[in-house]
Amino acid sequence: MGDRGTPRSYRMMEGFGVHTFRLSNADGETSLVKFHWKPTLGVHSLTWEEAQLLGGNDPDFHRRDLAEAIESGAHPTWELGIQVFPDNEEQSFEGIDLLDPTKFVPEELAPVQPVGRLTLDRNPSNYFAETEQVAFNPGHLVPGIDVTDDPLLQVRLFSYVDTQLTRLGGPNFAQLPVNRAHAPVNDMLRDGYGQQGDHAGVAPYHPNSLDGGCPFMAGEADAAFEDLPVRVPEGVKERELSATFEDHYSQPRLFWRSMTPVEQDHIVDAYSFELGKCYENTIKERQLQCLANIDGELCARVAAALGMPAPEPTVAVEDGELASSAPLSQLGGSWPADGRTVGIVVDPDADNEGLLALHEAIVDASMTPLVIAPRGGEVAGVPVGRTFGTAASVEPRVGKLIDECWRHSKAIGAWGPGREALEARTAPGGAGLVVGDDAQSVLGEITPLLQAHRVWERFPAAL
Repeated sequence: MGDRGTPRSYRMMEGFGVHTFRLSNADGETSLVKFHWKPTLGVHSLTWEEAQLLGGNDPDFHRRDLAEAIESGAHPTWELGIQVFPDNEEQSFEGIDLLDPTKFVPEELAPVQPVGRLTLDRNPSNYFAETEQVAFNPGHLVPGIDVTDDPLLQVRLFSYVDTQLTRLGGPNFAQLPVNRAHAPVNDMLRDGYGQQGDHAGVAPYHPNSLDGGCPFMAGEADAAFEDLPVRVPEGVKERELSATFEDHYSQPRLFWRSMTPVEQDHIVDAYSFELGKCYENTIKERQLQCLANIDGELCARVAAALGMPAPEPTVAVEDGELASSAPLSQLGGSWPADGRTVGIVVDPDADNEGLLALHEAIVDASMTPLVIAPRGGEVAGVPVGRTFGTAASVEPRVGKLIDECWRHSKAIGAWGPGREALEARTAPGGAGLVVGDDAQSVLGEITPLLQAHRVWERFPAAL
């Protein structure tokens, strides 16, 4: 129900695989780790209304946004980081079960250490060959990384291979160019649909006498993959989950308390909207009980919106719980504006002498200018990217564009005759409104506002 459910762009999404893996060093010492991808543009979201409009009017928005950013040279990047934990018998850290995929470790307890960077600098030349046929698998590991007893990870090790066998028509999907390893593959797998190799010999197994013992097992000098030896603690094998899996509320409580008032408003609105459409009171009561066990204020606000009493919690808050975790909130920072689209609404019959210079200044700032005019063609030598009829989400009028930007807490700037249109549709002196005598000065003030993503102070949060 939080804002992360409606991402602004694929370029502004965190990647977190939820699973715990085991790393080993050259001395055979092991640690448990969780992998994270952190977007350099920050984590941002759409408003609920934006998500509704785009879902109906522009369902390809996210895919096109990513492709256009790459094509324009605003290559999206993510920092690869790891959280490192001691490899103990309990496979836990600070009371958190590392094998429970529904739990995360707050970064205050285990900071994310950057170890690499991913940059997308090319769009697929053949979408089917390079995207539709890709076969991801958590079992595709390099020496030094191994899996743990994470139950969901163990299931995925099986199910992903099983899926690729069906989806890609046979066992040799790893030989497709997009899936092919960069290093030579020496295994004993032969034949099958889609086989690309022309293997020699008659005995693809070891030991054998027919082929003189070949193929033989790779040795340590060949840097072959080896499963890491792990001591298994004495215990009873049974079909049960760890008792920590019964903790359903401590981490949602931490998430709620880590949100800013604006983000908490969005969560309350989302619950109120979704439960408001439910006609079974028993379901509403059940969900309100869950919210009461998370936080009393959250439950009371949603219950008030539904016109129902707020129940008392049935689960006590444990002593020592972390009060909040700053990285869970998306607000309060400043991030690069690279790849941002800056709409420029123009009147083709007016004096647009500075339009070309403004267009170039936006490009120089690594952003994407988009000229919006009543009709297509060019204005002052700059191509029109959208007309009023294709730019507005609902009705083809400039006023609607301004209204939507205002409601969605976006920064808006105007100069010259545009000041009158802006002042007629917004509150004078409102947060995030920039007016000036020329385009360059307005752009200079707008850019820092874009780096904060939205101007949430325009609409004070309910406290």
